[in-house]
Amino acid sequence: MNKKIYLSLFCVLAINATASDLGTVQVESSTIDEKFESKQAEVSSTSVISAEVVDNSHVENLQQLLQSIPGVTTEIKSGDTIKIHLRGVENQVYMGEKPGVAIVIDGVPVFERTGSVNIDLDNIQSIRVIKGGASYLFGDDALSGAVIITTKRGAKYNNNFGAVEFGSYGYQKLLARSGYSNEDLSFHLQASQKKSNGYWEDSGNDAKYLNGKFQYYIDDTSDLTFGLEYSDRTKDTHGTVGGETQAKTNPKSIYDGNQNSRDYTRGYDVNLLKLFLTYSKDFSSNANLLVNGYMYTDNTIFMSAPQTKDAAGRTQLSFNDKDYVYDNDYAQIQKGVKSEYRTSSENFATLLGLDLRANEYKNKLIYRVDQKVGFGKSAIYSQAGDAKSDDKTDENVYALYGEYKQSVTDELSATANLRYDLIKLDYEDSLYNGIQKDFKVYSYRVGTDYKISNNANIFANYSTGFRAPTATQLYTGQLSAYNLTLSNPNLKPEKSYNYEIGVRAKVEQINYEAAIFQIDREDFIMRTSGNYGVPETTDMWDNVGGARHRGLELSANAKPVDKMAFNVAYTYLDAVYTKYDSFGMDLGGTIHTYDVAGKIIPRTSKHQLNVILDYLPMKSVKLSSEINAKSKYYADDLNQLEIPGHALLNLLANYNNKIGDYEYNLFARIDNVFDKQYYNTARSSSDRNGDGIFNAEDLSITVNPGRIYTAGLSVKF
Repeated sequence: MNKKIYLSLFCVLAINATASDLGTVQVESSTIDEKFESKQAEVSSTSVISAEVVDNSHVENLQQLLQSIPGVTTEIKSGDTIKIHLRGVENQVYMGEKPGVAIVIDGVPVFERTGSVNIDLDNIQSIRVIKGGASYLFGDDALSGAVIITTKRGAKYNNNFGAVEFGSYGYQKLLARSGYSNEDLSFHLQASQKKSNGYWEDSGNDAKYLNGKFQYYIDDTSDLTFGLEYSDRTKDTHGTVGGETQAKTNPKSIYDGNQNSRDYTRGYDVNLLKLFLTYSKDFSSNANLLVNGYMYTDNTIFMSAPQTKDAAGRTQLSFNDKDYVYDNDYAQIQKGVKSEYRTSSENFATLLGLDLRANEYKNKLIYRVDQKVGFGKSAIYSQAGDAKSDDKTDENVYALYGEYKQSVTDELSATANLRYDLIKLDYEDSLYNGIQKDFKVYSYRVGTDYKISNNANIFANYSTGFRAPTATQLYTGQLSAYNLTLSNPNLKPEKSYNYEIGVRAKVEQINYEAAIFQIDREDFIMRTSGNYGVPETTDMWDNVGGARHRGLELSANAKPVDKMAFNVAYTYLDAVYTKYDSFGMDLGGTIHTYDVAGKIIPRTSKHQLNVILDYLPMKSVKLSSEINAKSKYYADDLNQLEIPGHALLNLLANYNNKIGDYEYNLFARIDNVFDKQYYNTARSSSDRNGDGIFNAEDLSITVNPGRIYTAGLSVKF
């Protein structure tokens, strides 16, 4: 089937095309540098958020920005750390798993230990979201798309800038930036700190950032850009409350005396460092070479597993809030080189890319307290300071990818992408050395764009995504003496297949985009007793599941009059399991297995709406109102625990003015104006309180803090 698709496509592309009204045909895609914000002839659904929108929104986290894009769902943790999902893919998991979305920051494919993403919002030049399977450009984990973040650079930051902000629950932000530019170079350096006492018990957080860019113009056609971002983040708990009753009666308390009410992980200390160097060369107005070398490090330390037994193996009746079993020490280094060569002409455009990665992941699990594991003569005693596990995985990726775009007629263009990934995994620990596995995966996209009129285009595409198994999933039975989970070296990569058709149009000054889509997910990897179930002796990671995500996305934006502008984003999503007959749950000591095929995937609302209205009563003042609404969703795979939907109103006022050489901005923001009480997220997959009944008391809930006030002042000179 694939061969027929490729043959048909290239037969179409071989048609002898003539010059068209499309102008110079260009490749919009790039994994290194976002040069194109135009959607003309783009065959996939895309959205772009500019630096101006980011800066003027004065939000505390990335979630507040992305909710203005249809198809995006996010899970807020605490502070400015979020987990991003597209079109409901990977909403069913909530631990440290990869999100199913490629997160790319300045060409670096970022994956944090927590599965979340953290970025200094004050350093964002643009955010580009590509929806649908996107492994044809980004490789592993781009099951449902990619979020491409480009950080600030250029001569326009040739100034000094300072900002202060204050808000509810002790929120504070301090920022300072200085830049310089001349004919040969430009650079800026920025430092900031954001901290908050937090709404929940022990939810204080502190994030310090240092970032900068240095750009040297070698000549009129080439330049070098060096970028860095360092962040030091500390926080304690995610703020999850155990059980619906606890969430309603004492939403600020994460701990009611029962260890099951406490966060499984606590005390995060995260240090991130991103470094990159990009060389750009324009050989002509229609040919460009980009070469990007990068290094990204993630050092994460936290504690886990609330202690339930003492050193003798006896059940404890009281618990110390800091008495957790393990210290987790995680160190990650991602290094790579990416290169892209692009050409364009009146009739066609090409991109050829090379992606080489050398990633290293280290995990060390150390006992914080004395522990007894097992019973009788088979019991194993461990002392505080002993290592339960100490392992390292080397992941090497060798990939080639390309894009070809052809103007077929004056109105019709076609695009084809193809990528080949060779992924090599090499695992070792104190017991095993040189456990190796290779994966060879092809990813592709074929699409077309048809120009109906000067103000309307139809686009359609078929694209794929994949995720390769991890060493832990492949060989977990061999990696721990205490592990009940078996190895499964025959695991196949997970696959997603995206079908999409849409229209872009401009009518009466209003820009519209509408798209219908379907993502079929096959062979997705879970444990055979359920992702978070109690392991059985026959348990293993396997390709046990399938899912189908169907939906409709609508967006519209315009500035109908000089003093008013609006943006509307709506999503209808129907996400269900098509295969998953081994979901397991321990009820009263007996493991029950369920077939959840046909069940709605947790945390996917059928309806989601975001409306932003801007009003400019005078040149220096902008007033904004935002409505953000979502319908009910299920917190669990069995669809037994239903969480009601909610609708919120947010207000923002900006005042800009200039006195001499000083430009300043004053703002005030109110989120959740009517102080609605709802849950940021709710999840459950087990009988958490161990009473033999699965109900709302088994929920793990992050309670929204209600009405939030923020205000600040910034000055540029």
